[in-house]
Amino acid sequence: MAQPQLPTAATVPPQHRFDIGPARYPALFAATTVPIPMSDGVVLTADILRPGDKAGPAREPLPAILNFTPYNKMLNRHGMRAHTLLRDWAGRIRPSDRRRFTARDLLHTPAGGILEPFTINRTAVRRGYVGLMIDVRGTGTSTGSWDFFAPREQQDYLEVIEWVRRQPWCNGDVAVTGVSYGAIAALIAAGLRPPGLRAVFAIEAGENPMRELGLTGGVPTPGMLLWILAVNGFKWLPSWPGLVRAGLLGAFLRDRLADPASWVRRAIEIGLVAEHPDGYLNPMWAAKLARFEDITAPTWIHGGWHDVYNRSNFRMYDRIPLLGGAKQVLVDDSYHLSAGSGFGAPEGPQALDELQCAWFDRWVKGIDNGIDGFGPVTVRRQGEGRWHQHAVFPDPAATARRLYLDSENTATAPHAGTDAALSGVPCEVKARLPVPTRRIRMASNNTGILSMGVTLLFGRRFGTDDRHAEAGAVTFTSAPLSEDLVVSGPMNLHLCAEADGADAFWSVTVCDVEPDGASVPITRGALLSSLRATDLAASDYVEDELVFPLHPLTAESALAVVPGEPFTIDIEINPTEALLRAGHRLRVAVSRGSFPRHLVPPWRRRRMGGQTIMLDPRLPSYLSFCAR
Repeated sequence: MAQPQLPTAATVPPQHRFDIGPARYPALFAATTVPIPMSDGVVLTADILRPGDKAGPAREPLPAILNFTPYNKMLNRHGMRAHTLLRDWAGRIRPSDRRRFTARDLLHTPAGGILEPFTINRTAVRRGYVGLMIDVRGTGTSTGSWDFFAPREQQDYLEVIEWVRRQPWCNGDVAVTGVSYGAIAALIAAGLRPPGLRAVFAIEAGENPMRELGLTGGVPTPGMLLWILAVNGFKWLPSWPGLVRAGLLGAFLRDRLADPASWVRRAIEIGLVAEHPDGYLNPMWAAKLARFEDITAPTWIHGGWHDVYNRSNFRMYDRIPLLGGAKQVLVDDSYHLSAGSGFGAPEGPQALDELQCAWFDRWVKGIDNGIDGFGPVTVRRQGEGRWHQHAVFPDPAATARRLYLDSENTATAPHAGTDAALSGVPCEVKARLPVPTRRIRMASNNTGILSMGVTLLFGRRFGTDDRHAEAGAVTFTSAPLSEDLVVSGPMNLHLCAEADGADAFWSVTVCDVEPDGASVPITRGALLSSLRATDLAASDYVEDELVFPLHPLTAESALAVVPGEPFTIDIEINPTEALLRAGHRLRVAVSRGSFPRHLVPPWRRRRMGGQTIMLDPRLPSYLSFCAR
């Protein structure tokens, strides 16, 4: 295994354009619903796109780019017919200055080239690759039963890669890519070390999807059930002519009737059945994870500050044991559906389809194009909109800091349930701050995240002004900053608390408060009190300050919450990098939840009562973070 090398400073700026050369092949040749047999009798199907000219597909074998999907490749294929028109239309929408991500930036997204990597990157195929999109088992037009990221599906990744390498049109070298599910599948495949795998380009992936999305803070996310229903709906819309042509119609109908709604009942039970074993992290969920420490193929990780998987971009990067330059992480100020928005513009990185092609040119074809001198950590700083490169993350110039929670009214949040302060020194008097019990408001940035950015179209309350949601929160706001402050890295909210019931849930949003009062979310976290146990050895510290507490979230790690008895809790808050300008304020908003981002199950809610933040000079509550 290659040993890690200390990262070095970038040798090319974020705006650099890597040469991918002109299109070598004028024509593209598609084969649809191509059967790929698995060792257990299941048959996956693939769409294959090969380059060529008027004489037909290229005769020479070429490297292949694989993309695994549960979303029905046929829908992607038909959707790509509108790709050029959509990309041109989006390019006519003038983006914002990107100091804040807006609805305009969401609509501008297709201009940045994301639609190519989401399906089959024709920019790369025209330059000498074969592109494949494969329906994972039990989805699209593939037979079998769907069990996302299960060991059997992981075995499929290996068998598909081996099948591709044996084809006459493949030279034995392959790359894996994808967006969201496809990106996670690509990282899982890389951790299995299949022969011939040369590179990975993962867009909007997560280290642990259940921790980050399925059981956020220890409670279910309603969006998971909607996602499962969507995949099950798409799996009943196969390519019927393709099934007949491949002789798979009987097997397809047999498997769909045997498992018509994969995971639906189980997902409902996780939300409704008390102490359901899958409502906690457990060995079954662990078996679905990528083995990052085993990845040897050069890997590009692309994420967003407001992505559903924001928590783990840098964790994935740090866990991959590759030399500097052979792994890269880029985090944009974006949402799950807006990867690459603004790419290709003069002030931004290269269009995403071209950037992916350049990455594969370097590590699959061995072309020394300099992309290994990018980053290796590249971030678009919130509140500023400019790109910055670091050797490591957090920014090495940032130091650990604390701001303490104080009961003093700041008069900056009359809209909030309770207006309190963030101070540079611990509070001087004891105080009890009950968390408001009023109805949770759906208009919030947490809803914007769960909708993957779509609800930003309904106004600022879903993206860049959380004051409406803060009506149900205790807000702690700092004095105006005397100079610019750059926050970089994860955070920890350490609370002394008390609950009236046998549990309590905490939703935390950290905001940049602008002089006009707008409360702009920059990051967030959540945690169930009974799952507050912290694995200190696996947590992250800066200068001995706990900045990223790791919670096991297992049934075995649960701790009792005794009504009326104070306890301490450390709440992990996702990494960020943001510029807070002089005159702005830093705010921490604490509430009892954020529906629909978090769903406290009815059986658990019945055990809850009021919850209170306890302020005591001897046991201070505080926010730990890194800044410069």
